[in-house]
Order: sequence, then C-alpha cells, then structure tokens
Amino acid sequence: MSTTDGYKFIFLCGLHRSGTSPLFRTLREHREISGFRDTGVPEDEGQHLQTVFEPAKTYGGPGRFGFATEAHLTEESVLVTQENAQRLFSEWSKHWDLSRPWLLEKSPSNLIRTRFLQAVFPNSYFVVLTRHPIAASLATRKWADATPESLIEHWLHCHRLFQMDRPHLRHVHIVKFEDLIQSTNREMEKIYSFLNLNPKLSEPLNPAANEPYFSEWRRLSDDAKGRAQVHQIVSKYEGLTRAQGYSLANFGATPTASLVSH
Repeated sequence: MSTTDGYKFIFLCGLHRSGTSPLFRTLREHREISGFRDTGVPEDEGQHLQTVFEPAKTYGGPGRFGFATEAHLTEESVLVTQENAQRLFSEWSKHWDLSRPWLLEKSPSNLIRTRFLQAVFPNSYFVVLTRHPIAASLATRKWADATPESLIEHWLHCHRLFQMDRPHLRHVHIVKFEDLIQSTNREMEKIYSFLNLNPKLSEPLNPAANEPYFSEWRRLSDDAKGRAQVHQIVSKYEGLTRAQGYSLANFGATPTASLVSH
C-alpha cells in the first residue's frame, strides 16, 4: 500500500504573478485542505521543498523557465518512478497536516508539469489560474530582466504547452484571475464544487488588481517609441492571445471553449 493512498492532491498552477499566492492562501484555510505555510521558502512553494525535479530558477526563473525544453515534464519523464513518488511525498509531507484528506501545493512551474505530477500522484486535481498577459507580464518585469514582448511570448508558450497537456488530465478546473477578483466567492464556490468540498466564505480580493499594469501599458503606448513597440507586440500576438481568451488591444477577455473546465 502506497503512503499516498487515501489522499487527494490539489496542484495550483499559474505563472509567476498570476494570482496563485492569494488563491493558495485562501484554499489552505479550508478545514479539509492542508497547504504549506511558514516553510521559509519563497511563497511556500513546493518546488523549493523537494529534491526530485529542478525548480524554475534552474531554467532562468520568472518569465524564462518555460522556454527550456527540459522544464516541461510529462509522464514520459525518467523522473517518473515509484522511488521518486515516495521521495517527493516524503519531502512534502513534512509540511502538510496529514490528518486532512486534501493536500495542496503550488508552484509556477506546475503549469507545464501537470502530466508529470499526475503520473507521480494519480489522485491529482489541477486548479489552473490564468491572468491577462499584459498584467502578468508587466508584473513579472520587476523579477525578470526581459522585455514585455519576451514576457508575453513566455506567457503564450507556457499556456500553449498546458493546452497540449490538458487532454491528458483527468481532473482540471480553470479560473480567470479577472473573474476571481471581481466575484471571489462565486469563483471559489466553483473551485470547491470541482473538489467536491463544502464551500467556505472567502475574503474578497482587490477587483482593481490589474489596473496599475493596464495603466502602465497605456503610458507605454503614449510615448512615440513605446507606441511602436506596443503596436508590434499587438500585431504579432493579438490572434494568439485571443485564442487563449485575452485581447492585447482591448484589455478584455474573449470567451473561448478552451477555458471550459471539466
């Protein structure tokens, strides 16, 4: 009998600055969920609390890690072994309350490692948080020496990898950050329903969280040099971001079947 039997695993997925930290803190307050806390590592992320796979910083960190081919892990990875499954659980379980049935972990690199995590922990549920690429990219600039164009390309690349992996996942729910901050409890009810858990009232999140970054994008557009840069980015990526449910030109979200959870 595996030591993981009897547990269900929640992996919170989303790139740096996608809003996963506040969602993680909200989920771990549920009485049936245990999530890491006070671990001493950045944002209590599981990637820093294990020795089985390389953390995102090995591949360049925020805004860069997804470009590394070896950062994308699936069930085909040589790391998928029973020994590694036991080691990963052993390392993470030091920070979980194992009296609770749901065990929660979040790391930005989870977005491109869902199939690997499902192979290691078959009873896995993935909650994927997406944020507008303008807001997520400009928010990431303080952590990454990269241009807005490069950061948006990274956003697109990682989300394309996830969309390729998604058909292989048994349990996945996608929530837009924009919906979460506008209607926190409604979106949290959907997440708890996906997990088959009783809902819990949540503290509302800042509904204007994206506005500083949209304002920065507008200021960039007002400058002659910046206007040319913005025009180039919009011309190159607008169709691709719209396919993911977001517009670079209108700062809005467009509905798409690819964002329906199952």
